[in-house]
Amino acid sequence: MTKKGSSVAVVVPSYNEEHLIEQVVNTMPDYVDRIYIVDDASTDETVAKVQRMVKKVGQQRLRIIEMPKNSGVGAAIVRGYQEGIKDKMDVMAVMAGDAQMDPDDLEHVLMPVISGEADYVKGNRLFTGEAWQIIPRYRYLGNAFLSLLTKISSGYWHIADSQTGYTAISLETAEMLPLEELFPRYGYPNHILAMLNVYRRRVRDVPVRPVYNIGEKSGIRLWREIPGLIILLTRNFLWRMLQKYVIRDFHPLIFFYLMAVLLLGASAPLFARMVLRMVETGNVPPINTLTFIFTAITGLQSLFFAMWFDMEYNKELR
Repeated sequence: MTKKGSSVAVVVPSYNEEHLIEQVVNTMPDYVDRIYIVDDASTDETVAKVQRMVKKVGQQRLRIIEMPKNSGVGAAIVRGYQEGIKDKMDVMAVMAGDAQMDPDDLEHVLMPVISGEADYVKGNRLFTGEAWQIIPRYRYLGNAFLSLLTKISSGYWHIADSQTGYTAISLETAEMLPLEELFPRYGYPNHILAMLNVYRRRVRDVPVRPVYNIGEKSGIRLWREIPGLIILLTRNFLWRMLQKYVIRDFHPLIFFYLMAVLLLGASAPLFARMVLRMVETGNVPPINTLTFIFTAITGLQSLFFAMWFDMEYNKELR
């Protein structure tokens, strides 16, 4: 890999990774200048193992940052970014402490940022046909569902696999973002995309190999996380609409989204009334039917027009 004069750092958020953290450090490519192990208040031997490795590798390349309390993976990544900003690292990647990110893919994740083609890069495990066989089915389907919602929420319609944490960011972009405002836990990847869109940063997907069943233990229970993530994605969407299309600029897609909400909202009670009258009398009033058809079709058309406008407006951010 040609670094083209760029300094490279890797942020490794870790929580109770005593069994795999050494593998992550030992397999890190030689071109990585700094490795920031951000320990999120582990209760096992993670910190002790990293401290022993620091003595062998040297603090110039390997550094451990201990969070004062368990704050979440997003908060750990932000802390690593802050260290990279202080050290003026040109590009900062994120690789988890559970060795689920193939170090051979790091070059592909870094290069669009190093070459200036993108400001932020996300790994995509769904590009290849292997993903369906390797990733546990419930996680694959959950990721696909959240990725669809994240497209709408973030405005990056070309991005898939929203939940992967294998990323790279440029120093300029990291300095620009209000990192302290980012969601501290599992919804961090979704929140940062919405923020990047408001700041008009170019984001790119690159294929990475999914890695599972190597001894990692996931603390994520997707069925418990999804309701909270849907709330977060809704908040991200509303914040992005306000910031991007009202405060910083104005775009008529706001009116289409508002019209869609009003019309589709009105069609719900109309449909309920149709069903109720059908059950009670066996007949549906024609005016009720026509009104429902009008509000539902017009509402869907408004929604699709708003999405199309959003896609067109964000095409340059690929």
